[in-house]
Amino acid sequence: MGLKYLHTMVRVKDLEASMAFYALLGLKETRRHDNEGGRFSLIFMAPEGQEDCPIELTHNWDGDDGLPSDSRHFGHLAYAVDDIYATCQLLMDNGVTINRPPRDGHMAFVRSPDNISIELLQAGDALPAREPWASMENTGTW
Repeated sequence: MGLKYLHTMVRVKDLEASMAFYALLGLKETRRHDNEGGRFSLIFMAPEGQEDCPIELTHNWDGDDGLPSDSRHFGHLAYAVDDIYATCQLLMDNGVTINRPPRDGHMAFVRSPDNISIELLQAGDALPAREPWASMENTGTW
């Protein structure tokens, strides 16, 4: 039996805020399906050149009040980044809390506007420890 990765789906409450968050990580909209009858939108976003590895943002137009409030039931999304310090600085400069700072120059965790846990991993070898990251404490959960 063959198996092919298709996408990871997450429900989002504020579509614009979520798309802006994933755009900060470098993802771009690759396709979109708006369903008038079902009153929902599916927006697929992926890194440039990796359109076959998207995240599917599912937005129910009338809200998701009946769903669990913590979206962590699936785990987390993970992305490799060229410079973990620069990525975390960009996110922080744009109001994103760095829940688990990259103290080791290798791994960090942040949360999307919909409480989705995002793991950021330094591509290749870990970078040398650098301040302010090396002495930063964890914030919240990740």
